[in-house]
Amino acid sequence: MKQHAFANRAKEILKPDDNIIGLAVAGSWLTNELDAYSDLDLILVTRQKITDTKSRMLHYAKKLGNLLSGFTGEHVGEPRVFICLYDNPLLHVDLKFVTLDEFHDRIETPTILLDKNGQLESAINNSQAKFPYPDYQWIEDRFWIWIHYALLKIGRGEYLEAYDFSAFLRMTVLGPLLHIKNKTLPRGVRKVETELCTSDFNQLKLTIPDYDKRSLLSSLRNAALLYRQLRTDLYNNKVQLQSETEVKVMHYFDEIEHKK
Repeated sequence: MKQHAFANRAKEILKPDDNIIGLAVAGSWLTNELDAYSDLDLILVTRQKITDTKSRMLHYAKKLGNLLSGFTGEHVGEPRVFICLYDNPLLHVDLKFVTLDEFHDRIETPTILLDKNGQLESAINNSQAKFPYPDYQWIEDRFWIWIHYALLKIGRGEYLEAYDFSAFLRMTVLGPLLHIKNKTLPRGVRKVETELCTSDFNQLKLTIPDYDKRSLLSSLRNAALLYRQLRTDLYNNKVQLQSETEVKVMHYFDEIEHKK
């Protein structure tokens, strides 16, 4: 596959570089789920930190292939990633630049492609991968205010804003909680089509609106109902429910629904 060919070529290109300690690969490579639509997640471990200078990240990106363009990943909270599009073949590659100390802190255990002095293997053996799970209290403290926000937009007629906001709720709350319920990693709405049970996926689809007031309100109510169900399934008694806020917001929901 083109991902394997790119990774193997990158390994050979990086071998002579004294600043490179090793190269590893993560993502769908680890679960043998690479297909024609997969990107490639490479981790370059360097002796000296290079992520403070975009030009140095770009230098490495250009070395590895026919780079069309690329940019750093601040928008996903990871400025150490240089997101690249290569040509011949056309391939999306995420290059993550870390030092050896930073390599210890990871969300999954990558496959090592290049390990000049065994330092990557040692780092993996002396640390544990920890995938970030959502904080239930953090969600509960925000959810009903988010519902109220969506209602304000619908009430004012800002339907596109409310439409887009429904995607935020799925990505931030509903998708991750459904993944946890189904014992899969809470990666937003990634692969919900295949990783959720049919009934859960069908409930999630009911939160997708059309562009009109009635559909927006119906899908938002479905989102609130689904959240309540997930809250019952997943939360323990340590999570302090924002019950008063919930009641007030749902009363306001009724007002908006009946307002002509």
